Amino acid sequence: MHDAHFLLTDLLFGSSALLAIGLYIGAVVITNRRRRLRKWPMLRSISFIAGVLVAAMAIVGPLSRLSHSDFTAHMAGHLLLGMLAPLLIAIAAPMTLVLRTLNVHLARKLSRLLQSSFVGFYTHPIVASLLNIGGLWLLYTTDLYTAMHANIYLHIIIHIHVFLSGYLFTISLVYIDPVSNRFSYKYRTIVFIIALAGHGILSKFIYAYPPAGVPEEQARIGAMLMYYGGDAVDLLLIFILFKHWYQSVRHRKLVSVVGRG
Repeated sequence: MHDAHFLLTDLLFGSSALLAIGLYIGAVVITNRRRRLRKWPMLRSISFIAGVLVAAMAIVGPLSRLSHSDFTAHMAGHLLLGMLAPLLIAIAAPMTLVLRTLNVHLARKLSRLLQSSFVGFYTHPIVASLLNIGGLWLLYTTDLYTAMHANIYLHIIIHIHVFLSGYLFTISLVYIDPVSNRFSYKYRTIVFIIALAGHGILSKFIYAYPPAGVPEEQARIGAMLMYYGGDAVDLLLIFILFKHWYQSVRHRKLVSVVGRG
């Protein structure tokens, strides 16, 4: 890719990141003025800003440029853009904030959209897992990885897909924002375990069979980073999922005790 291409991606993704942060902060200001007794949690705002900056770090600036010639840097970008950033942004509950900020009429329209079969399809745990893990298998086991470094438009599309599929995967497992269909904790956990296995097997496959044009040593380091770095982010996701599960069981027990009383 030429310097002009890097400039284009920096402007596109950099301006998008700044716009997202600006809109989120603006929404927080509006909702805090309306609901003075129920302020938007500061930790959610921090999580959103951190998530957007982490995503931008992967696709704007030095790491993005280095990732075109260094597979290890590319894999670091994948972990930031496709795993850590989506988790941080999901924790920030952006859809809940939007619903609190909009007027009643628009909020109802958005709520209906979030409960539609279209959104429900893409946020189904299995579909989201296939888009996320399946997309990575397609990227690293075909010529797509080589092609993305030669075509600026393909490069942009793949990075957008990596982030969006990572975000859909995250919100399909942990329910922080409103969702159309709520699947049981057991069901989501089983799907998560299978997805983890798919991610782990892919990292081992890359270790043994590097993508075309990737030096063997870089592939091995990148594969290990994918394996262990992915586990670190997944541990955070597991913690949140199991915490919600525990709180749900505890709540049901309390309701049961109160009901018998």
